[in-house]
Amino acid sequence: MRDVLNVQTDSGASTKITTVNNILEAREEIQQLVDQGYIKNSLYVLAHNSERTDHLVEHTDANPIGIIEEGMITAIANLFRSRGDELRAKLRSMGVPKDQAELLEAEMDQGKIVILAWGGKMYSDDEYDPNITYYPYL
Repeated sequence: MRDVLNVQTDSGASTKITTVNNILEAREEIQQLVDQGYIKNSLYVLAHNSERTDHLVEHTDANPIGIIEEGMITAIANLFRSRGDELRAKLRSMGVPKDQAELLEAEMDQGKIVILAWGGKMYSDDEYDPNITYYPYL
């Protein structure tokens, strides 16, 4: 079963965050997102282990959340953060509120994969998308 978090951006494009258990589910979810009209350049995958994230990027045609998405300051700060802090910072830069980023990071701790179909608005500092709808993680 997948879990979904929706974010509506100011531009009207919706950000959707889904968690899945494995690469097969990730491929299926990414294809569903493409079928819904998301372009592959706006699809991101994230796992707690950076090597697993790299593997997912390679085998799903999705993207990692990188310097362009998170901003230079966050990217540099991430060099000095723990992996959990880094993951939360990456999610925050994509508009995920702090409490939701913490929940998603906890899910990744348990082996879940986060798939983010990004609506395109960048966020910084304590900004987050106020139009978020959260579906609890099971």
